[in-house]
Amino acid sequence: MARVCEICGKGPAMGNSVAHRGKAKYLGGVGTKITGITRRQFRPNLQRVRVTTPNGTHKTMRVCTQCIRNGAITKTIRHRPFKLPAQDASEPPKAQPRKKKSKKKSEKP
Repeated sequence: MARVCEICGKGPAMGNSVAHRGKAKYLGGVGTKITGITRRQFRPNLQRVRVTTPNGTHKTMRVCTQCIRNGAITKTIRHRPFKLPAQDASEPPKAQPRKKKSKKKSEKP
């Protein structure tokens, strides 16, 4: 089905669209009036995301943003940036000494 989250099943929900007119009383007006109520549809915020499934395959799914934020899915890692070369576990990384800045004395005549 379209417009449905594939993880939690969240889909479109019906509600009311309320139209107002007038100036609020706290702003010095006579109050706001409801001029119309019509039915409307609240749609979930669905995104297409590449997901790593539990068996290790990758799949594109339509997932709502709440499931992405809550960690209900694991996104596919396409690139691993800043990968450091492997080091021996027995040797800790060595710190390099800092270079001292030498101050040049200006000669005054």
